[in-house]
Amino acid sequence: MRFWPTQPTSFRETLEQYSSELMKVTDSLLRVMAKNLGIDPDVLINKFKDGMQMMRMNYYPLCPQADKALGHSPHSDASGLTILLQINEVQGLQIMKGNNWVPVTPLPESFVVNIGDVIESLSNGKYRSINHRCTVDPEKERLSIASFQSPGSDADIGPLPELVRDGVEVYYNNMSYGKFLHLFMSGKLDGKGHMQFIRKQKPSIAQPFLA
Repeated sequence: MRFWPTQPTSFRETLEQYSSELMKVTDSLLRVMAKNLGIDPDVLINKFKDGMQMMRMNYYPLCPQADKALGHSPHSDASGLTILLQINEVQGLQIMKGNNWVPVTPLPESFVVNIGDVIESLSNGKYRSINHRCTVDPEKERLSIASFQSPGSDADIGPLPELVRDGVEVYYNNMSYGKFLHLFMSGKLDGKGHMQFIRKQKPSIAQPFLA
């Protein structure tokens, strides 16, 4: 936290507390997801035990020609989970559902949680990372804080062994998170195109728990 601004004076302390509380939220979400997958929660949580948290604060100014601009190109997140706070509750986030972009309406005092590429790989495709983009508004500025909850760089992000037993087909390659993140950062944002680095083949649409 020593690298964060000293003004306003409460900024560092507030952000550090916010960061710590988000780690607790992440732990709770992972426990529920593990239960949904039918595995011991510690198996999933341990992947994030020595992990990292990256935070990005976004400012999208109003744009008179909003129909001709994007705030952020389509992409999925190279994280495990992304916890998004839409600060001033101005709509701008859109997710891809089928072949259509669907707006995510902000709800007061709530988070939007995006499934990231890491969870898609660990779950062998039972959870899918979300292809999303951000638009701008012609009349209002938009503010948001995105927190990316991820494993450590040495963590293996291949399918969990508990989910690929008894002849279950494996859809993803094993790779360290550090290597996957490097590949993600070295390319341009292009939907979920970067999943080619770890995906063997596209999981069947008949699989449950699709996000």
